[in-house]
Amino acid sequence: MASVERFMRAIRVSEFGSPEVLKLLTDVPVPLPAENQVLIRVHACGINPLETCIRAGTFAWKPTLPYTPGSDISGIVVDVGRNVTTFKKGDRVFTTATITGGYAEYTVASEDTVYQLPEQLNFKQGAAISIPYFAAYRALFQRAHGKPGEVVLVHGASGGVGIAACQIARAFGFKVFGTAGSPKGLNLVLQNGAHQVFNHREKDYIEKIREATEGEGVHIILEMMADVNLSNDLKLLTTGGRVIIVGYRGPFEINPTDTMTKEPSIIAVSIFNSTKDDWKEAAAALFGGMESGWLKPLIGPEYPLEKAPQAHEDIMHKSGATGKMVLVV
Repeated sequence: MASVERFMRAIRVSEFGSPEVLKLLTDVPVPLPAENQVLIRVHACGINPLETCIRAGTFAWKPTLPYTPGSDISGIVVDVGRNVTTFKKGDRVFTTATITGGYAEYTVASEDTVYQLPEQLNFKQGAAISIPYFAAYRALFQRAHGKPGEVVLVHGASGGVGIAACQIARAFGFKVFGTAGSPKGLNLVLQNGAHQVFNHREKDYIEKIREATEGEGVHIILEMMADVNLSNDLKLLTTGGRVIIVGYRGPFEINPTDTMTKEPSIIAVSIFNSTKDDWKEAAAALFGGMESGWLKPLIGPEYPLEKAPQAHEDIMHKSGATGKMVLVV
């Protein structure tokens, strides 16, 4: 490891709380890869809403303090453990999980959570694959059991997971509707796979969606803010329709009456419950998208490491997401 520094810059969290607990340290020891692990020089790291819940201490699982956040990074392999055969120094890679955290200049990841990053994608795009695309694929196929020809509504389609869902659904033959809250967001959703878009800030947007289905309703709704939209979602479904809860920002209530006549399903999604076979299936589909060119992550706001607290503030409180939020290291 002669070419790798002994110390690095990294975000460390020593107590749960507000974004200000994200502290940038400059003297964190560079981790060493164990026998089945890979050491990666991080170039970019995706920022996800779930990381704000973990940081605040409100998520069901809590890491041991202190810790470094971040799971989906991209970068270059600089060292490998003794039993690693899939990767070598110099490989461009992205991860679906890290062991030592991605808000850092270097991170260690298990070999089975690391993937080759195709040359046609840059590092920022590489950091936008993991959570967004694997979550969107899991929601659409492994949880909703979607079938080509069905109508999919991506509610909150201009963010990282939303853009991924639109690209995947369009590529696999679904009729794709998307919502966003700004002209820019609506245009981006159209450019990334949606057949039709609707402004969810307009009072009559629900009726417009219903009209677009010619009164038949939507088969699948991928919902990014269940606490805001779930009751309206249930009114939009066709008989036997499914709402897949990808994200929420607080508790929510529904009227049981809305669930009786159409027998809908309300299903949560978490990629952390994926089996090894689930990961393999999703990876095969997504690499097919990279090879054929339809998988193109859309990058939104970019932040340096020292601005991680601002990024956590923005991802929870700024409306009108446009692409995947990333740290550039």
